[in-house]
Amino acid sequence: MKIGVIADTHIPDRAKAIPQQILNAFKKVDMVIHAGDLVDIKVLEELKSVCNNVKAVYGNMDNEETQKILPQKIVFKVGSYNIGVTHGFGASNHLLEYIYNTFKDDKVDIVIFGHAHTPFNKKINGILYFNPGSPTDKVFTPYNSYGIIEINGDIEAEIIKL
Repeated sequence: MKIGVIADTHIPDRAKAIPQQILNAFKKVDMVIHAGDLVDIKVLEELKSVCNNVKAVYGNMDNEETQKILPQKIVFKVGSYNIGVTHGFGASNHLLEYIYNTFKDDKVDIVIFGHAHTPFNKKINGILYFNPGSPTDKVFTPYNSYGIIEINGDIEAEIIKL
């Protein structure tokens, strides 16, 4: 299973659309996960145009309409692995603590989050914590990025710089 991971698109505030490089890459995945701050719900339609299996959560910058459509947190299974997705809230220096507390009772193997706009790809206590960064905003990092996670018995996760 190949999963395309994106967060913090902030469309149309930071860009008019998802970068074409990402859309091309997501044509080759089995699932796309958006970890919040779409800003415009039409981002989901754009993602579904290249991959019909799209999961998403809302973020702190998403409007009330989006918050009615999307959950704040999801947990689902891919093969034998449990994946948790949330956007994240609050100060960046407490983000991992927030993320940990959000899923502490869920027995997850992978946690996907956004909010910080900073890529993060690290196993902590056997759990992969993965933030793809932002494809449209470089306020906290020198590059834009997205991610690919491959699950084939093992978990391989990669941040891809644009």
